[in-house]
Amino acid sequence: MKARTLLASLAILTFSTGVAFADTKFQAKPGEFDPAKTFLVQAQWLKGIGCPTGAKVATFPSTTPTGTFTDPACPTGDASDEKNEGLLLVKTGPTDNNASAFAEIKGVKGITLTELGYDLRKPANTSDPRGSHCGAGAPRFNITTTAGFFFLGCNSPAPTTQTDGNGWLRLRWGGAPGTLQAFKDGTTLTVVTGEVKSLSIVFDEGQDALGAPDNFGLAVLDNIDVNGTLVGSHEAEKDNRDDNDNDDHHGHDKHKDKGHDNVKEDQDDQGH
Repeated sequence: MKARTLLASLAILTFSTGVAFADTKFQAKPGEFDPAKTFLVQAQWLKGIGCPTGAKVATFPSTTPTGTFTDPACPTGDASDEKNEGLLLVKTGPTDNNASAFAEIKGVKGITLTELGYDLRKPANTSDPRGSHCGAGAPRFNITTTAGFFFLGCNSPAPTTQTDGNGWLRLRWGGAPGTLQAFKDGTTLTVVTGEVKSLSIVFDEGQDALGAPDNFGLAVLDNIDVNGTLVGSHEAEKDNRDDNDNDDHHGHDKHKDKGHDNVKEDQDDQGH
């Protein structure tokens, strides 16, 4: 499993479909890697599926708000999220299909990681077969730093803390310098060191036996946590300036290095 996820990680190409941001300008850009155009993966921020923090509610039969609701797992959230958005990641069919849904975290280059996490639409705990998929390999953080490549799965390693709510879990890894651990090169559990070069969340486990125990092939995330800053909405329309500059000057070479010169989405696929 770890060898497969490592190889898949190296194949991710970032076609973006949207952006989310927090006050520090971290952004989560969802997209799909699907070179064979199987159309069996999807990644998108959607309204109304996130973990509610102070969300308006209208007690039946009222047609105007009568109060607010906060899920116990999400006492805090992204202040820019006004429509309770969540990040949908889906892989339909077999896990060995060469395709994945992902979200690239922008605005993190050069930082040192102390904490990572997200809120997951799932009851009870990470082992519960109900709700969003939470496997050893997906959804996972792919972390590349100046010290090497690391990955951190939903239940491998186990979260440092998990807070149970009403159908949501708040999962956090690390929390203080020197406590964030992940699998270096997909094999050795160790502290994540070095300055960040790239960071993403990848979902590539499907509905077959490799997608156990739920075989659901789908996860809903919210409030992506990078060093305590939460990203939970689809608000920004542009990347950080440094990322834009990098793409403008190095985009072609970056794709060539990853062996994807011939991989290009049709304009219709990109919504243009």
